Amino acid sequence: MDERFSPRPVAAWYMIAAVASLLFMVMGCAALVMHVMTSPATLPLDQRALFEAEPQWVLAASAFGFVAGALGSLLLVLRHRAAERAMLASLIGMLAWLGGMLATPRFRDLLTTDEIAMLLGVVALTWTIFWFARHSRQRGWLR
Repeated sequence: MDERFSPRPVAAWYMIAAVASLLFMVMGCAALVMHVMTSPATLPLDQRALFEAEPQWVLAASAFGFVAGALGSLLLVLRHRAAERAMLASLIGMLAWLGGMLATPRFRDLLTTDEIAMLLGVVALTWTIFWFARHSRQRGWLR
């Protein structure tokens, strides 16, 4: 058996990383709820155009990604083995969200460079949390 994947004691930093991932995903869920509850009439014209150009399926993909991520992160905190599968589902949802935003010309043309960087950052953090869940399972830290 490969020594890299033999069970090891849980690292001291594990719980800090698990709680940080949970906080990130909960903040994403909160931002999603605020986005859904926002009335386009209250937004400035440039933000209203962006809000109205977003396809509903892209919003659904982000909801799926953030909810699956929050569940997966909670499972990481609880050290449950299903965390890896939930984080994989979250990553797939986030990739669909990013792909949908960039593939919709009407929406993509309204995005600023900062907003695109934020989208890429969210997907990169989701991938990192998935990698963390996979790493934790391989090390035997998840039950």
